[in-house]
Amino acid sequence: MSDLTPDEEMAEVEEANSRFYRAVESLAITEMDRIWSRGDHVRCIHPGWGPLEGWEAVRQSWQAIFKDSPEMSFTLAHVQIRVGGDIAWVTCTENILSQVRGNIGVTTALATNVFEREGGDWLMVLHHASHILTGAPPGEA
Repeated sequence: MSDLTPDEEMAEVEEANSRFYRAVESLAITEMDRIWSRGDHVRCIHPGWGPLEGWEAVRQSWQAIFKDSPEMSFTLAHVQIRVGGDIAWVTCTENILSQVRGNIGVTTALATNVFEREGGDWLMVLHHASHILTGAPPGEA
């Protein structure tokens, strides 16, 4: 447990989440290495992909994505953060601008990012992003 106030913990998790998106935008695997846990419990589900298990599989997926993407940028919306002890999760809407093989694309995905506090640092243990295939959720239309 931490001696931080709930607001301070939420700010740390918000920063960890921001570091994740900056790492993706950097297209540098060395940046991604800094924000992920190394355990076998690490998971990642990219839109349209099956689940990846363990840090090595997750890392290889990011290497493949970075290799084929000369540019990627994110604008986040509807960010919600929850902290429960040494686990925290962030849900958000990812508005993604990317360039793949010379084509520029804009897409929106819903994401859940789970972080685990390890030695005082919040490290990612799960990133799950899914494309939005229907319209706005009920009540948001």
